[in-house]
Amino acid sequence: MKKKHLFYSFVILMGIIYIALKPGKLPSYNPERDYLDMEVPILEAFITAKDSSVIQLPEGHYLFSQSLILDGKKGITIRGMGMDKTILSFKGQKQGAEGIRISNCENIIIENLALEDAAGDNLKVTDTDGIIMRKIRSAWTGQVSSKNGAYALYPVLCSNVIIEDCEAIGSSDAGIYVGQSNHVIIRNNKAYYNVAGIESENSTNVEIYNNEAYQNTGGLLIFNLPNLTVYGSKIKAYDNYIHDNNIKNFGVKGSIVSSVPRGSGVIIMATKEVDFYNNKVENHKTVNASIVSYEVFTSEKKDRKKKKEELKALANGLRAVDNEYRQDEQYNAYPGRVSIHDNRFENKHFFPTLDNDFGLLWVMKNGFKIPDVAYDLILAEDYYLKNNTRNPEYEICVKNNGDINFVVLDAANDFEKFSNDLGPYDCDIEFKTSI
Repeated sequence: MKKKHLFYSFVILMGIIYIALKPGKLPSYNPERDYLDMEVPILEAFITAKDSSVIQLPEGHYLFSQSLILDGKKGITIRGMGMDKTILSFKGQKQGAEGIRISNCENIIIENLALEDAAGDNLKVTDTDGIIMRKIRSAWTGQVSSKNGAYALYPVLCSNVIIEDCEAIGSSDAGIYVGQSNHVIIRNNKAYYNVAGIESENSTNVEIYNNEAYQNTGGLLIFNLPNLTVYGSKIKAYDNYIHDNNIKNFGVKGSIVSSVPRGSGVIIMATKEVDFYNNKVENHKTVNASIVSYEVFTSEKKDRKKKKEELKALANGLRAVDNEYRQDEQYNAYPGRVSIHDNRFENKHFFPTLDNDFGLLWVMKNGFKIPDVAYDLILAEDYYLKNNTRNPEYEICVKNNGDINFVVLDAANDFEKFSNDLGPYDCDIEFKTSI
């Protein structure tokens, strides 16, 4: 009889834990709108804009059936009356994928407005030298969904980028994103209700500071992905507040971000020269911060036909998991010269989520503890030099972060040498150049 009571107590306890840890209802963003018809004059303003001019948008809520396009212009400012006053909505869009699309331009400023509900990306900027996105709220309304556009703010193949004082809400990929770009500043922004809050992908000379990322699936992603035109390095991320990123992943199936476990604060993957310091990272159900190789996201056994079908299905610039990344001879799938130091890590959650493999691993190998910093320890072929010393290009340092839970997974060897030993990683990195 006593054994039976113990069994029932255990079942009840497991049920309580499951209910407590399962994902809650996906969040919603539901502002009140009263649309006015200004589509034709605003379209004409974009089409006829002269270099070094200002497109002044009036206060009001405006509905558009097609994209607003700026191409081959210099020195244009697109200015609203404020992100709560000038709202450009693309709900029910019939032509084009983006809300605003800017391409092949120089020295463009877009500020003081809101963009909502584009079929694809709310604001996409390509091949532009000098772009400032300032005080923009970019969002999808209603309950978040994989049908939402991929990117709220999306500069790609650009240089001299500033994204500041913006808000990004409801992206099915990344809210604030920069890709394949050089000389980037991302500061004083908020990102919430996205799959990835803030993402730097294949970009170089990037500073990310004074941002808040919360209630996303993952807070901050610093990635290098294969088979792109350039590969990134030299990223500084500091003075950010990254917390409570635990919502269910609603990314498009097959995309790289659809593989991000909910409850991931920071993921640094397959990139070099990353200085992560003076940040506050807390309350994540999978891991506060992780340093991983691209191999974590791949599966060598995946059916090639299925992979090709998934690649074909993705659109709007979404990147699929590429299991054939080794064919890209320029790509290095392993992180290196990553320094995580002088941060504050905390966690109010006493038990990891059980809806991903990492949470289960923490139960089996880490005494139920959620790591503050995790390193996969999947090593490149040239990780060791000929004299059997470690290649300094793959240095990982974790220092002065207080009393943290640190784990080394040894993921390439079925976690055989899983360890909490911080000693080999208690080091400093002197970066070759200023980031």
